[in-house]
Amino acid sequence: MNLLAFETSTEACSVALWLDGEVRERYELAPRRHAELSLPWAEQLLDEAGLKRSQLDAIAIGRGPGAFTGVRLAIALAQGIALALDKPIVPVSTLAVLALRARAMDVAQTPTQRVFAAIDARMGEVYTAAFELRGMDAVMLDQEVVVAPAEAVVPDGDEWLGVGSGFAASEGLLAQRLHARFAAIDPAALPHAADLARLAALAYARGEVVAPEFAEPAYLRNNVALTIAEQKALKK
Repeated sequence: MNLLAFETSTEACSVALWLDGEVRERYELAPRRHAELSLPWAEQLLDEAGLKRSQLDAIAIGRGPGAFTGVRLAIALAQGIALALDKPIVPVSTLAVLALRARAMDVAQTPTQRVFAAIDARMGEVYTAAFELRGMDAVMLDQEVVVAPAEAVVPDGDEWLGVGSGFAASEGLLAQRLHARFAAIDPAALPHAADLARLAALAYARGEVVAPEFAEPAYLRNNVALTIAEQKALKK
């Protein structure tokens, strides 16, 4: 199974190609350059693999939550390619993609790991969800939410692994509040398309695909931007 994956939900831009279990990736911390980099990287990965677009079985996207423009970009790219090829889209939670970053943390590995993923949502809020890692899968334990760091709730138990920019948001309030519940926290972790491809391959095998026209973003909040007055109020 061949799958092309776009993850542009945060300041990190990445594209990955899944080739029957082999993963190739382009990744860069590149704020505001996602549109410039994504398609050329996709073409490079396909050329290097000697793979034609028609040989792809699906297109995967990090469907959010995340930055409004980044999430929309991934969906637009995937829809354009998938519609042209008559292929399905595999939408995957960006928080689930982020959760797989916990595997790179310098902590003792166990058969199952519980991970609390948090992304800085700006506007004084964070996107969060809890997961259990099972093999290369990330199983969601609760709902994705957008919430103030002071109100974020971690499920019962200790020895959690924390990943994501949400732990650095609001001067690290989330990490300060809950550090006793965590075995380790990586506030610099960002989602990678390589992890998206791994999760999407599993989702594809389970039949968790949608037609291109039905791919939708997960914003979690109704307002995606603050007015100038609201921004000034937050700074006071």
